[in-house]
Amino acid sequence: MQKAQSNSAKPSSKAAPARRPARKRKRLAKSAYTNDELNEIFRRLSILRPEPKGELEHVNAYTLLVAVVLSAQATDAGVNKATRALFAEADTPQKMLALGEDRVRDHIRTIGLYRNKAKNVILLSRALLENHGGNVPGDRDALVALPGVGRKTANVVLNMAFGQSTMAVDTHIFRIANRMRLAPGKTVDDVEANLLRTIPEAHLFHAHHWLILHGRYVCKARKPDCPACVLADICKSREKTCDVPAALVPLDG
Repeated sequence: MQKAQSNSAKPSSKAAPARRPARKRKRLAKSAYTNDELNEIFRRLSILRPEPKGELEHVNAYTLLVAVVLSAQATDAGVNKATRALFAEADTPQKMLALGEDRVRDHIRTIGLYRNKAKNVILLSRALLENHGGNVPGDRDALVALPGVGRKTANVVLNMAFGQSTMAVDTHIFRIANRMRLAPGKTVDDVEANLLRTIPEAHLFHAHHWLILHGRYVCKARKPDCPACVLADICKSREKTCDVPAALVPLDG
């Protein structure tokens, strides 16, 4: 005769799976600057360029997105030379699809990785039409889901087209964040997170343009031009050659 099953639950003989230890939040390196010094750094950069602008030519959010995608491993000047004629023919996703991959490729042939970039331009144009009504989305997750669009590209578009305070870390920003010990980090993501927590809120919106332009024209890759730097007295780079800041005179752009 079969025994009646007990109503009370018996402890399982199978051991419960071990819980994963909580993932520790990554500790970011500290900036070498005090809050007063940080405010002074960005105050000076804001005087040099009160309204800094990106150097990629575009006429709307869509052409900005395409230009930034094309700028990977290419100079802004080189991209602008190629896109002037391209955007004259196609400044919307619909027009770009009508132009076709072969014609896009012909327009951007002078840019590095032009074959793959032409393919991505067509694919992202189609995705915008199919998923976003032909509009560029103002959301990072939606942007990085587009072909050829990474986090840096998304941050540029969110900042320039949608007015969001983002930090697009390119080679210039990565270099000077570490060289100046402003927001050190081993990876692009580390530097982005460190800059976002380090830069004073009042200066955050324009900060990525100020830092890109400073890295491109003053704190250059091969050799920093310290005599031309308005931050020479504050800078804590071990590579600096001068402690006297350049004259703080507003520049164009």
